[in-house]
Amino acid sequence: MRNRFPSTRALQAFEAASRHESFTRAAHELSLTQGAICRQIAGLEQHVGVALFERVRRGVRLTDAGERYARMVHAHLQAMERDTLAIMAHQAGGVLDLAVVPTFATRWLLPRLASLQAAAPGLQVNMVTRTTPFMFDDTEFDAALYSGNPRWAGTEAYFLMYENPVPVCSPRLAATPLAPDAIARMPLLQQSTRPTAWREWFRSAGTMVPDDMVGMRLELFSMLAQAARDGLGVALIPAFLIRPELDSGQLIVLNPHSSPDARAFHLIVPERKVSQPSVVKFRQWLVDAVSG
Repeated sequence: MRNRFPSTRALQAFEAASRHESFTRAAHELSLTQGAICRQIAGLEQHVGVALFERVRRGVRLTDAGERYARMVHAHLQAMERDTLAIMAHQAGGVLDLAVVPTFATRWLLPRLASLQAAAPGLQVNMVTRTTPFMFDDTEFDAALYSGNPRWAGTEAYFLMYENPVPVCSPRLAATPLAPDAIARMPLLQQSTRPTAWREWFRSAGTMVPDDMVGMRLELFSMLAQAARDGLGVALIPAFLIRPELDSGQLIVLNPHSSPDARAFHLIVPERKVSQPSVVKFRQWLVDAVSG
């Protein structure tokens, strides 16, 4: 079985040569001679039984098979590097690869990570943004911070907090609190990931608005906050995500009413990783941070 796999040296040489489409540049990157790169590539082509490069007037070019193989090799070498770094990090105190919704991560989580270092010295938290559910088995993630339906197959969900969005705008647009029917006459900033948010808010406030889904559409809470600060309209945003803007007066709450829906932030953990030490440390700290 082992003889079916090419050497790591050959794969590294091929991956570098495929990116540069140059044996000379690949040799420079890997601190090898051009002859060594040529030998590695030739050995790899003999091993797989397919030509990976074709010689052209000014160098080399990937064949169709070479292009497909290059994509796969690049992905696997990246995964090996990532896994190696993760193992190295475990020596210091563990590593957690976390999928996050962007605004919650930047506005709420990151400002509190210093206390995590004190609670779990050496624990390294790596974050990548994901705004929609995914299959954990297809990723490197150990957990996810997500707002929405927490029922993912093969996972456990830990409640953190409800969103409870409220209508906010720049004081240049409105200087005093307003009733729902007055807010309905203002430009409404829509969130593309929550297309019915305004409709639900108006209905829960006892107001029917025909054009409740009309207005500029933006994806993230951070985008809505910026647009609201610039006076472009009224946005529905959880108050805890814009606390600095509210405290400084850049934004004001037009009406304290929040639609009583069940949308909430959760920590989602695949069942197979519930007892992983880095996950346990992070979960304990996160729940304490929310309750505090």
